[in-house]
Amino acid sequence: MNKLLLTIASIGLVTGACAQQNPTAMKYAPIISAELAKKHLSIIASDAFEGRETGKPGADKAAHYIADEFKSIGLQPIVNGNSYFLDVPLVENAFKVSTFTVNGKSFTSGTDFYASGSAPAKTLNASEIVFIGYGIESDNYDDLKGVDIAGKIVLYINDGEPMNNGVSKITGTNKKSEWSTIRSKRLKFLRSKNPALILAVGPNVADILKRFGSQIGAGQLSIKKDGPVETPAIAYNITPEVANQILKNSGKTYTELKAAIDAAGTPQTQTIKADISTSYANESKDVKAVDALGYLPGSDPKLRDEVLVISAHYDHIGLMPAGSKDMVNNGADDDGSGTTSIMEIARAFAKAKKDGHGPRRSILFLGNVGEEKGLLGSEYYTDHPVIPLANTITDLNIDMVGRVGFDYIGKPDSANYVYVIGSSMLSTDLHKAGEKANDTYTKLKLDYKYDDLNDPNHFYERSDHYNFAKHGVPIIFYFNGVHADYHQPGDEVSKINFPLLAKRAQLVFYTAWDLLNADTRPVVDGKK
Repeated sequence: MNKLLLTIASIGLVTGACAQQNPTAMKYAPIISAELAKKHLSIIASDAFEGRETGKPGADKAAHYIADEFKSIGLQPIVNGNSYFLDVPLVENAFKVSTFTVNGKSFTSGTDFYASGSAPAKTLNASEIVFIGYGIESDNYDDLKGVDIAGKIVLYINDGEPMNNGVSKITGTNKKSEWSTIRSKRLKFLRSKNPALILAVGPNVADILKRFGSQIGAGQLSIKKDGPVETPAIAYNITPEVANQILKNSGKTYTELKAAIDAAGTPQTQTIKADISTSYANESKDVKAVDALGYLPGSDPKLRDEVLVISAHYDHIGLMPAGSKDMVNNGADDDGSGTTSIMEIARAFAKAKKDGHGPRRSILFLGNVGEEKGLLGSEYYTDHPVIPLANTITDLNIDMVGRVGFDYIGKPDSANYVYVIGSSMLSTDLHKAGEKANDTYTKLKLDYKYDDLNDPNHFYERSDHYNFAKHGVPIIFYFNGVHADYHQPGDEVSKINFPLLAKRAQLVFYTAWDLLNADTRPVVDGKK
């Protein structure tokens, strides 16, 4: 349905409720204040927490700060009945490429290429590679038609898709397909074909190496799995210069082959003689990490088993390389603002319960670890829920709500908006509840720009709510948009708009209040 029409319909359905403000809810919402937000954020986003990187002391310190706050306001420990911490078993894999030679020339990891993936120690030797163009398979363009790449070294162009006179051979229009817009699609597809090694060449590799080359080979975190672990093909992301050395015996350069495919509009898959040798190995170690959980039981015996989750990730990206002018990525907005919000909202609900006005349903306040490493904490929680997901009515996820994003800088609504993502993906009821709470109380501008599965930024898939949505739990993701300090040392407390942070958090509080006290839970009627 058209987003504008959906909004109008929602407003029409709740018009009669707009004037019916709940005085009890309004009594406790002001607990969520700019002053309290500043108190919490000035601590967890300080240099003492060293950027809260998962698996490092700063993240552990943040988890304990959150748990201490939950305990002090009267939330219950729920993990095994006595703990505020859910252990998230992580493993750090450091993948090392020791040698990579092509036609007698040696190349260095972190300088000429970087690897992605993880696999046991292995040495590969080959006398040829298969050049597979863009590595795309579609109805009207197929680089792999009749080609078996199992057990072979393959080279593909990781730069868009075949475009002839500005028209994509995949879509037949000037609009690019998912092969270009979804970053993981091509690599996942090629790995399914079981090649021995994937070589991906693109013009942006040199810039990535320049910016992050010193971090190449650093450990990558993942959830520790029981039993055999799949090891899909390793991928080397190589510069055009490395590709040209591989293509030497073809008589063509990377640029010439790419131009030939675009001009012809047809695949140019071919086998090319090339002497390649590479050796690599993986080093693994266990990493300590925890989600921080606080539980507020509902007051209605008939509804108490149902729970609303209010979540935010407390981790950030840690320290800059040695010698940097500003060493700490403080993560005040990402996601210190969300972490602060859930602690404030928890205090408001805990006070209401203490005064005899607790919500009918239960609330789980969930501080996730490992979001910056791939949504790891929320993935583990949703795979191992403390409260069954069947009893989880909604996840309200808060990630970056303390700043003004690029699109609103200098705009009239810059201090009175929030991006709302995913509210109608799974539940029309949930979308209406979010609209109603805002119309009745906070009157923020709700911006649905990114509430779209075709959003090229893929924000719907990039924070912890997504793991709940994958399990069919309706979600709302609250977000202020990206700004110049995103994942930079400049994301500091001094740049936070605390009144705006508090107002956005109050919207979450009011939305939660209505959902927790409604006679029925949001109906899941979507398919996303």
